[in-house]
Amino acid sequence: MAEERHHTENIPQWKKDEIENIKELIQSHKVFGMVGIEGILASKIQKIRRDLKDVAVLKVSRNTLTERALNQLGENIPDMNKYLDKQTALIFTNESPFKLYKLLEQTKTPSPIKGGAIAPADIIVQKGPTSFPPGPILGELQSAGIPASIDAGKVAVKETKVVCKAGEAVPRKLATMLSKLEIYPLIVGLDLRAAYDDGTIYEPELLAVDESKYFSDIIRAIQNAFNLSVNTAYPTRATIGTLLAKAYGESKNLGVNAVILEPGVMDALLAKAHVQMTSVASKAADKDANAVDDDLREVLGAAASAAAAAAVATPAEAKEEKKEEEPEEEEEDTSEEDGMAGLGALFG
Repeated sequence: MAEERHHTENIPQWKKDEIENIKELIQSHKVFGMVGIEGILASKIQKIRRDLKDVAVLKVSRNTLTERALNQLGENIPDMNKYLDKQTALIFTNESPFKLYKLLEQTKTPSPIKGGAIAPADIIVQKGPTSFPPGPILGELQSAGIPASIDAGKVAVKETKVVCKAGEAVPRKLATMLSKLEIYPLIVGLDLRAAYDDGTIYEPELLAVDESKYFSDIIRAIQNAFNLSVNTAYPTRATIGTLLAKAYGESKNLGVNAVILEPGVMDALLAKAHVQMTSVASKAADKDANAVDDDLREVLGAAASAAAAAAVATPAEAKEEKKEEEPEEEEEDTSEEDGMAGLGALFG
């Protein structure tokens, strides 16, 4: 006990203050996380800190001091110590872990790779022209393993080529040429290792929600539930209108097909009878012109004229309708965007 007290007394005051500051930040925020900052320039960290100042506090401290602070807070907070590795920063926020993850992903930007660094993925140079005029750059590209030639007065890459495979060290010459070609193989930004929220630790695999897929799954579930409710005649606030419309249509069809003389179906019955009558009269007139009287013959003539006019008008109407529909194709369906906005509010 005496040794522990003596050891504590020997801790410099600035370290004690740093530990207390970390503990205070954890206790005053709903969520805190561990982020990796390896390979990020100090200037970029400062920019990220400024960009996040309204929603999060970013703090860079020594891992040993962070570990002490977490241990002193007790409960299951010390479990976060396992995410302390190499260059680590702490981030504190009152937003959800999902929004924190999304915010940190937005800090990531393409960055050039240095000679000797390990390629995180296959580095590919695409075929096509460059902005360089003929000159020494041609030989430099070729010596770096990039197939280049002169085309239309400009240096061009002759073919698409994998110039460095994932896991291989990038040669210094190639790294220089990639930067000149504005090919940036690295994605640099704050890398969230874990977030702590009210006793629960969230790792990136859980926080990386595909919002578009999640939204599609919700829409599909809603459609399936709606169809099930309608097909099983299960009334709900969302389906009662459709169920009533369906019931009305089915009852009207029954009334027409069963020839039930009710006010709601009389118009349909009379229209059906009229069509049947003109059909019979037309066939009778085809066999014997005297089989129908003048009034009925006039009705048949009017029906034939209307049918001929409709046949002529249909192609023109279809063409006009197509013209009217074309601008509508350019209109954006904002319903899905509104839904995505609502879902974005849920996950940040």
